[in-house]
Amino acid sequence: MIGTLLGIIILLIIVGVIYWALQQLLPLIPLPDTFRRIIDVLLVLILVLIVVYVILQILGSVVALPTWLHVH
Repeated sequence: MIGTLLGIIILLIIVGVIYWALQQLLPLIPLPDTFRRIIDVLLVLILVLIVVYVILQILGSVVALPTWLHVH
């Protein structure tokens, strides 16, 4: 169980660093404010989906999840 928690914490740190780096690089691209906002929302959505998918994979190997949560 400790290994699972450490895996989730490391995953969140890695995703946070990637998000920070992309937020730092985004102002370097000349885009209108509307497109910049759309890219920011899509970026957050993709990162949340990746985190949820990986957490489900990690928890699925440790605890018994309902069948509708199993990701293959």
